[in-house]
Amino acid sequence: MELVMFTKMLKNTGGLTLDQAGDYMAEMGFRGADLTVRRGGYVLPEEVGKKLPEAIEILKSKELSVPMITTDVTDANESCAKEIFKTASECGVKFIKLGYWKYEGFGRIKEQIKRIRNNVLKGIYKLSEEYGVTAAVHTHSGNYMSADPAVLWMLLRDYDPNYVCAYIDPGHMAVEGGSSGWRIGMDLLQEHIKTVAVKDFAWFREVDEKTGQKRWRVRTVPLGDGLVPWSEVFSYLHKIGFDGPISVHSEYNQLNFEELIRQTKEDLKYLKDILTEIKFDS
Repeated sequence: MELVMFTKMLKNTGGLTLDQAGDYMAEMGFRGADLTVRRGGYVLPEEVGKKLPEAIEILKSKELSVPMITTDVTDANESCAKEIFKTASECGVKFIKLGYWKYEGFGRIKEQIKRIRNNVLKGIYKLSEEYGVTAAVHTHSGNYMSADPAVLWMLLRDYDPNYVCAYIDPGHMAVEGGSSGWRIGMDLLQEHIKTVAVKDFAWFREVDEKTGQKRWRVRTVPLGDGLVPWSEVFSYLHKIGFDGPISVHSEYNQLNFEELIRQTKEDLKYLKDILTEIKFDS
């Protein structure tokens, strides 16, 4: 099990080169990186064959592994999908986070589940099997087919989790499922869980700038200040024998770069303390 950092904010907020990002991740105490291989990421999809090996070598020079990459792939027939899976495999990357399937609207979900499960995931599964990698479906709250863990279980239940797995995000699961939805979701998905995302959320009642009316909005907050009972989450992960990468997202859009780094260090210490407390190797 490795604690890795999602590189999105190092590029988006910090404007760092990958070499600089690697220095920051190593200094903060991460063992590896969750590398963005998508539009706006450190590696562009159309350049993956050349740039992904180069990026991984840069990170390896900082003693950082790359057990997972984050992509926008949603279908095996997309132009860069095969090359991404192939190159990731050649570079020793085990997990490939997929993009998102949008929920198409009321009355369409049963047909959409059937289509994704029987057609879309079948093609992705074949790519994963061919190249010996694992495609990961992230539980993201909102208007997505992976928002509800029960729907995700319907999508994944017929597939070997060594090739298509659940990438759970307890923060998004708590936003979507309330006080116990995340727990029930973990229980339902437990055989499929191979990767975990870490960030925390809280609800805030704010004035909508367009309408002037108050609305409830969710915002990222420091670990331990939000909805997620992290000690309980990791106790369940320990119970099911989880040993995959844990990606720390640090998606603090409201912070400047120095504040982002400081908060990420605090979050990493918080996580390590919990893992030590429950005797979870990391």
